[in-house]
Amino acid sequence: MNASETRAIVTLSLLAAFVDGEKHERERAEIKRIAEGLSQADGLNLPTLYQDVLLQRVSLDSVAAALVSVESKQLAYEMAVCVCDADGVHSPAEQRFLASLQQALGLHKATAEQFVQQADAMASVPLAAATPSATPAAAAAKPGDAELDKTILNAAIVNGALELLPESLSTMAIIPLQMKLVYGIGKAHGFELDRGHIKDFLATVGVGLTSQYLEQAGRKLLGGLLGKVGGGLLRGLGQQAVSTGMSFAATYALGHVAKRYYAGGRTLSTQVLKDVYASVTQEAQGLHSRYLPAMQQTARSLDAGKVLAMVRGA
Repeated sequence: MNASETRAIVTLSLLAAFVDGEKHERERAEIKRIAEGLSQADGLNLPTLYQDVLLQRVSLDSVAAALVSVESKQLAYEMAVCVCDADGVHSPAEQRFLASLQQALGLHKATAEQFVQQADAMASVPLAAATPSATPAAAAAKPGDAELDKTILNAAIVNGALELLPESLSTMAIIPLQMKLVYGIGKAHGFELDRGHIKDFLATVGVGLTSQYLEQAGRKLLGGLLGKVGGGLLRGLGQQAVSTGMSFAATYALGHVAKRYYAGGRTLSTQVLKDVYASVTQEAQGLHSRYLPAMQQTARSLDAGKVLAMVRGA
């Protein structure tokens, strides 16, 4: 893809992020931060794109017209679907946006609907389904600290592996797996959590759902990894798009903050949660190179079907 197509895909993703008009100010600020960070890293003027979207200076049709190849159109649509589903199955407003985007891009309706169904299936998986490392025997007994630590590390490795995969749905799978990890840790300490509570918990420590997907997918896209198939996977392992280990660090930190929070009876203040999350994230970044071989090995064994089965707990 050329720079114009990349810019168009990012713009469509930003349009998708704000189409429902319900983004919390916290999430909007995080998306702005991501746009500024990606701009500094990759030389694109993404803060301007962010402002263009917020001020409605761009239209869906005009941006879609900048995409020429079938591959870039498909990737743009997939990213928009995943942005809309990042915080749960898309709303009616997002559904209308995706229908208009499919028409503007000239994509085959059946193909577009099939991808939406796959994304919806991932976004709507019940939290109670098993986490990637769980077993029926382990789920039946209350795990100890060492077992929870192992579960958190395994979840971080899996999500780090998903960061290495080029498929859009693989990137989207990171969020539900993080939510399921928090759910499992809460349950281990006697708390039955719902999706709303977990979203609030993630937002409190500073992890937005839509913004996290945008950052992960944006780095892949701008690093030239997102959308590649076959040999493109392992050739991209050294690129900046995946070298930051964002998903490994975020998942590791979320798990350990959740463990401390629910073990303490949910008494930690918002500021303490944020401080602990920042501290553990820094610790996890230092562990990234140690566990990168495990992430690479896991990535080699995954495909889109296995990813969806993993989210479902199969």
